[in-house]
Amino acid sequence: MSSSPEQSVLATSLRTDTCGLLRAQDVGRTVRLGGWVHRSRDLGGLVFIDLRDRTGLVQLAFGPAWSDAETLRIAAAVGVESVVLCEGEVVAREPERQNPDMLTGTIEVRVTSLRVVGPAVTPALPVARGRGEKMAAEELRLRHRYLDLRRPELQENLVLRHRLLQVSRRFLSDRGYLELETPILTKPTPEGARDYLVPSRVHPGEFYALPQSPQIYKQLFMCCGFDRYFQIARCFRDEDLRADRQPEFTQIDIEASFIEREDILALAEGLIGALWTEAGHSIPAHFDRMSYRDAMEFYGCDRPDLRYDLRLADYTAVFAGLDFAVTTSAIANGARVRGLIVPGGAAWSRKQVDELEALAKSAGAGGLLRLRHADGAYDGPLAKFLTDDARAAFALADGDLALFVAAPDRVSSPALDRVRQECARRLELVDDKLQRFIVVMDFPMFEEDPTTGSLAAVHHPFTAPHAEDMQTFPDQPARWRALAYDVVLNGTELGGGSIRISDPAMQSRMFSLLGIGDVADQERRFGFLLEGLRAGAPPHGGIAFGFDRIAMLLSGAPSLRDVIAFPKTTAARSLFEGAPVAVPPEDLAELHLTVTGSDA
Repeated sequence: MSSSPEQSVLATSLRTDTCGLLRAQDVGRTVRLGGWVHRSRDLGGLVFIDLRDRTGLVQLAFGPAWSDAETLRIAAAVGVESVVLCEGEVVAREPERQNPDMLTGTIEVRVTSLRVVGPAVTPALPVARGRGEKMAAEELRLRHRYLDLRRPELQENLVLRHRLLQVSRRFLSDRGYLELETPILTKPTPEGARDYLVPSRVHPGEFYALPQSPQIYKQLFMCCGFDRYFQIARCFRDEDLRADRQPEFTQIDIEASFIEREDILALAEGLIGALWTEAGHSIPAHFDRMSYRDAMEFYGCDRPDLRYDLRLADYTAVFAGLDFAVTTSAIANGARVRGLIVPGGAAWSRKQVDELEALAKSAGAGGLLRLRHADGAYDGPLAKFLTDDARAAFALADGDLALFVAAPDRVSSPALDRVRQECARRLELVDDKLQRFIVVMDFPMFEEDPTTGSLAAVHHPFTAPHAEDMQTFPDQPARWRALAYDVVLNGTELGGGSIRISDPAMQSRMFSLLGIGDVADQERRFGFLLEGLRAGAPPHGGIAFGFDRIAMLLSGAPSLRDVIAFPKTTAARSLFEGAPVAVPPEDLAELHLTVTGSDA
């Protein structure tokens, strides 16, 4: 009886099969295996070892009836995490000895020969964990990543990551997209975060930058006539870290010519569908669309979680008729009063509502106004100011709690977003099995500094504005909408993109609006893009997906660090290899650099 096709692919001169793929149909076969000792049990005359490789576990059995004395001695003495080679016969386990928790639990390998080829010292942290046993601290796991990566959970995550990469490549290649590479050592350009700079040894005082994205180069590919491009791109951003952010990351980068927004979004829906299908999920073929304006108005953020309702509403007109000093003053200063109705929230204690207020304050709000309707009566600071019209407008059912913020939108939106999310969590409204995809569109083109009035690009300076907005508000660019879009799942941004500016005159004007008005400065910083556009550029646009984040979501991992082989900590350190490190003075001198500061 021969091994399965998958086993045959993995076979080598040292092993005929892999541990986790053996099954009942292999009974009677003689196999050679190689792997790590996961667990061992010496029962006095009988020794059992769970052998592990990346395909899974299988039980090895050693006994005097089939193993010679030397093989039994080695089996009894071998330490966990040692690497062994063995040969033996696959046999069926007796029904009472089968292990339903192992895919190979109906069989075992009776070993006739065993050789230790990679003896291991006592591991710094356990790879095998008992049921309910806590994992080692993450810092210890990152320090000994070579052991942590042996855990089946992390190996499954990285195998899934591999599969998702291959699906991405096949999906895009089948649609005529070319996988093209862009430089890693490039020119510093402003894209919203700090660059990692690399000094040039042969050009003293000059620096390369590691790319924050391949943005300009992929647009230049469009100018070159490569009308469909993609890349599994490594990108680098020197910014503060958190659980879903790393200084170096991978994105699925896409650009195409002779397209409009819906062309890119249809491609994005298809790609996401293929990735989710590979991970065993069925999702809609088409995602709902929502404007940025509606997202901010009704949910307080541009990546709303639509698994639950709790929509925000504008109550400014209602409060305008109340003699309540806090809201009267805010409205007089141009602010609005916005809030949400929380069904059943009236049962929460004052302490619980105070905790919600603390969340609102942490987002910049001055406070959180509250109104309870319980047992037919209204309660809270607002209660005595209510009119009949206000009661009718609020329409609170018995047991409802109303929460309001009186402030400019830039304050009330993030405050109410946090309150909304926490209320949904408390009310257990979040269905973890539900997947609500949405495309948020029509972002503002610019953010306006409230003090200086200067403009900054919401996405990046290469995003095209709506042509109709430029015609309607030619001298009010702060009112322009961008042809930009984000794909959002359950409150998490998966990726974003835009239609680009293909007219060099428009691109130059965009730079001017962003404060890069001097023509020489534009040429110095972006001349290579402007030259490409002047040579004839087709209409084009694209999108980029955060691949690490997608892998994290599809694997169910709690952190990006669990789907990246060798990640950084939140302090941007690599604990395993010990980076970053100080550089010897002679190496700095060769780069024409000196280090200043207390640690120099």
